[in-house]
Amino acid sequence: MAGKVALITGAARGMGRSHAVRLAQEGADIVAVDLCADVETTPYPGSGSQDLATTTHMVEQLGRRVIARQADTRDLKELQAVVDEAVAEFGHVDVVCANAGISSFGFAWELSEETWQEMIDVNLTGSWKTVKAVIPHMIERNRGGSIVFISSVSGLIGVPTMAHYTASKHGVVGLMRALAAELAPYNIRVNTVNPGNVDTPMVNNATMRKLFLPEIPDPTPEDADNAMKGMSALPVGWMDSRGISDAVLYLASDEARHVTGIALPVDAGMMIPNKLPADKT
Repeated sequence: MAGKVALITGAARGMGRSHAVRLAQEGADIVAVDLCADVETTPYPGSGSQDLATTTHMVEQLGRRVIARQADTRDLKELQAVVDEAVAEFGHVDVVCANAGISSFGFAWELSEETWQEMIDVNLTGSWKTVKAVIPHMIERNRGGSIVFISSVSGLIGVPTMAHYTASKHGVVGLMRALAAELAPYNIRVNTVNPGNVDTPMVNNATMRKLFLPEIPDPTPEDADNAMKGMSALPVGWMDSRGISDAVLYLASDEARHVTGIALPVDAGMMIPNKLPADKT
């Protein structure tokens, strides 16, 4: 990644911070974008400006340059301003990781209109606006590039009580496939990473644990970790963000120069059918 510039949304914490640090470790300069505010329909607090400052410090500690800005991926003008600043400062943007996203639970017929719409606006439309702000620059520069969307296993299978999230993440995969075809003539590669259960503040927090484990009073992170172990083929609970970031790094790098249009699950085998019971392994 030496000499490359990567723009990452949702970079203040969780997977976004992990992606920023991992790419910086391999030599990339970073454009870190995050809303740094609560999202009204989510049952957990959003990141803050101090979180984004921490990401900035971690990248700088690696000797890389970084531009960190608060921006809403639902606002194209805000995103365009960040991209314009990055191009003026660094000269180019080579990699886009559309990572920003939200999550919540509810049966499809019980979701409010606001909950449904905000999920689609952030996860799907925000991803489209992120790449829309950068693609014209990539085409004009004529040096190729890599776009990596963070989808989910929910973008490949149906997940009950998450119809809005599932629809948004399926949409991201569809957007990726269309863009992979549209941008191939410009040597701009487009792929998704589809994570399983990753230990991030979006999912591993008190409110979400209670929703996920209603039978346990005040479930702990350890309770959630034990529950996750029963959901994957590999004997792991929560996956760490670094494993997802390694996949992002591969797709962003020249090592994946012939890879485009794929949805890459990093899910510890969640989607493997007919997993053996524990006593048969």
